[in-house]
Amino acid sequence: MSEEEDDIVLSELDDEELVQQMFDDLYDGLKEEIEEGTRILLDRGWAPYKVLTEALVGGMKIVGEDFRDGILFVPEVLLAANAMKGGMAILKPLLAETGAPTIGKMVIGTVKGDIHDIGQNLVTMMMEGAGFEVLNIGINNPVENYVEALNDFKPDILGMSALLTTTMPYMKVVIDAMVEMGIRDDYVILVGGAPLNEEFGKAIGADAYCRDAAVAVETAKEFMARKHNQMAAG
Repeated sequence: MSEEEDDIVLSELDDEELVQQMFDDLYDGLKEEIEEGTRILLDRGWAPYKVLTEALVGGMKIVGEDFRDGILFVPEVLLAANAMKGGMAILKPLLAETGAPTIGKMVIGTVKGDIHDIGQNLVTMMMEGAGFEVLNIGINNPVENYVEALNDFKPDILGMSALLTTTMPYMKVVIDAMVEMGIRDDYVILVGGAPLNEEFGKAIGADAYCRDAAVAVETAKEFMARKHNQMAAG
């Protein structure tokens, strides 16, 4: 870090410069700076939702694009997402008070027999970074866990992940159970994980296969936009 950079005092930057600096700080995973920037913008009268969308989501969008393009890797993205969480922790109670809109809601979890969670944690953070509300139900989930989470949280999207070829077929078990219960069409189902591919996603009846967290966010946004358009048209 150069001498000059050490001297940046966030409170002395105007709004536009501060937002740009927060983009940089998010990119570098600097949690304390993000928390400070968030507080400064709120003190200046910014609405919580504006801070979320313009400073935090705006910054995570750059992180997501560079992750997708292979410029950033998982450790850096996790750091950025952790910095974002610092800002979110300040904004969350304020957003709840103002009844701010969320883009959509998602339940995500790794399937039964599989204990890998780095990928889905990354998706959770990136989805939150894009303005979604996410309930992460963790690893090793049987059908019952997914159904219970869907009933309790009432999401728009269900995300399932598997990292083992042996646990992949369990995704179909979950989807088949949802079909039997007559609830399959109530949700957009996104699947992901290293051994999966698009053909597998289609074969088990998922709405889309997402090869990484950045694609998951883009896909989720597309489905939500479609849903809003349909509602507006209906």
